[in-house]
Amino acid sequence: MTTTTLPHPDELRDQPAAPKLPLSSLLALTMVSFVVILTEVLPAGLLPQLAASLDSSQSVMGQLISIYALGSVLAAIPLAAATQGVGRRTLLLTSLAGFVIANTITALSTSLVLIFVARFLGGVAAGLAWAMLVGYAARMVAPQHKGRAIAIAMAGTPLALTVGIPLGTYVGNLVGWRIAFGALSALAALLMLWIVLRLPALRAIPGQQRQSVAQVFALPGVRTVLAVLLLYVVTHNLLYTYIAPLVTLAGLAPRVDFLLALFGGAALLSLLLVGTLVDRWLRQLVMASTGLFLLACVMLALWPGVQAVVYVAIAIWGLAFGGAATLFVTSLSNASGPGQDVAQSMMTTVWNLAIFAGSVVGGMLLGHFGAASFAWAATATLCATLLIIWRSRAQCYWRGAAARAPGGSR
Repeated sequence: MTTTTLPHPDELRDQPAAPKLPLSSLLALTMVSFVVILTEVLPAGLLPQLAASLDSSQSVMGQLISIYALGSVLAAIPLAAATQGVGRRTLLLTSLAGFVIANTITALSTSLVLIFVARFLGGVAAGLAWAMLVGYAARMVAPQHKGRAIAIAMAGTPLALTVGIPLGTYVGNLVGWRIAFGALSALAALLMLWIVLRLPALRAIPGQQRQSVAQVFALPGVRTVLAVLLLYVVTHNLLYTYIAPLVTLAGLAPRVDFLLALFGGAALLSLLLVGTLVDRWLRQLVMASTGLFLLACVMLALWPGVQAVVYVAIAIWGLAFGGAATLFVTSLSNASGPGQDVAQSMMTTVWNLAIFAGSVVGGMLLGHFGAASFAWAATATLCATLLIIWRSRAQCYWRGAAARAPGGSR
């Protein structure tokens, strides 16, 4: 059996990598992730207005999020594999055009069926965007800055959740939900202009370096990172989706909004720390993130009715989760090499499946065993996650760029 050495993603560049971080270009990618996430979850903050305006129920309107996720799941992998021969900037602009169209239709249409079709189209655009976002950030910088560049590109996710959703909900309540979606469409259009002016036009992946889905999935480390990601995100969504009944055990149901803000603030702090340290301490940060999440779950399992413990545990959970996406994305990029766009599409699919699975498992646990079972199930899942990471800790894909460089040891 022979082993083929895959070329490094740096070989795909048509210009030298910037010795310093190209912040203007990277911030454009931050805004791409912001638009992707805000488009997905904005209906959650506007369910009453949507239901009243479209003469439907809030439960039906909630499926506007589900159909978006379905579009991402179905489109991410095949589109990433099929578009390896297309220039990266052209592809990113195409994705953003999809958001402009989807959000414009949503803002203007009075047909519920057409709005659902538009939301599915938005999900397809999201699957395409997620597949190339990480590779774009990584190819714009020198290898030693790759983790930090990815962290900046992914920063739009927590910003959308902590700033975008409250702001979008406020605008929707103030002037109507259609204006909120129209503003989001305008933001995507302005972002297209920013990308044309500031983002380098990275060339397509050459034919001899393109990887099929099967080839990328077979690469050492890809399946390990995806397995860790699946368990971690299932656990997170099990708790996050049902946080209201979970904190009710401590009599904190009226404080859910504050607890979510506490989680979001800790997550933003985590993202800043990870972005600063990821290129040197990737392996340690992955283990610390999982370990802190496990600690929070153990605290919630042992003392679910103690309010002070719940506050501390949720802050620890936010600190663990905020930089997790950057850590797993960077590890997967390390494992997949030039196949990273296909690998990231796999991550998009796994992430959305984990969201679905976490919600389903949480509902089953709540119905059969009550909210007290959430933390115990999460503890068991995270123990398995930490075991997988520990057993594979010596592998190079868990090491940051500085540690993999000549003379690096971390």
